[in-house]
Amino acid sequence: MLEQPAIRDADRVADADAVWSVLEPVFRRGDTYAIDPDISREDALAFWFEHQLVRVAVGDGGVAATYYLGPNHAGRGRHVANCGYAIHPDARGLGLGRALCADSLNVARREGFKAMQFNLVVSTNQAAVHLWQDFGFEIVGTVPEAFDHPHEGFIDAYVMHRRL
Repeated sequence: MLEQPAIRDADRVADADAVWSVLEPVFRRGDTYAIDPDISREDALAFWFEHQLVRVAVGDGGVAATYYLGPNHAGRGRHVANCGYAIHPDARGLGLGRALCADSLNVARREGFKAMQFNLVVSTNQAAVHLWQDFGFEIVGTVPEAFDHPHEGFIDAYVMHRRL
C-alpha cells in the first residue's frame, strides 16, 4: 500500500506527457473505458482535460495516476459530479485507486457537488466495482450489453451513484 501519495492539480501543458503515459496503456487495453483503443494522443488528452478539473498522483517515479472531475450534466444536472480514473499498469495494487477516490470525493464536496455518479462501470472490472462500493457507491442501474469488451464480447455496465 502506498503511503499518502502526493495528489495535485494537473497542468494541461506541463503534465501532458505524464498524463498520456498513464492514459495510453489504459485506453489501448480497451477493457475499462468506452474509448476507441486507437485514440490519438491529442484526442485522448483533449477528452481528459475537457473536464472541469484534472488531478494527478505523483510518486518517486513521476505521475502514476490521474483523474478528471466535472459535472455529470449541464444545467439542472450540474450538481452531480462525474469522475474518470486511470492508473498506470505498473502502479496498480499500490492503493492509488483508493487515494484518488478519496481525494475526488473531497474535491467534489469542496466544489459544491451534491452527489457523484459513474455512468459506465464495466461489470468485469470487479476491482473498481468493489472499491466504489467501499466508498459508498451503489449500483443504481445495469445497462445490458453496453460495453464491447475485447475478450468477453458484449457485457453489462453499471451506473453507480452516491450522495456527498
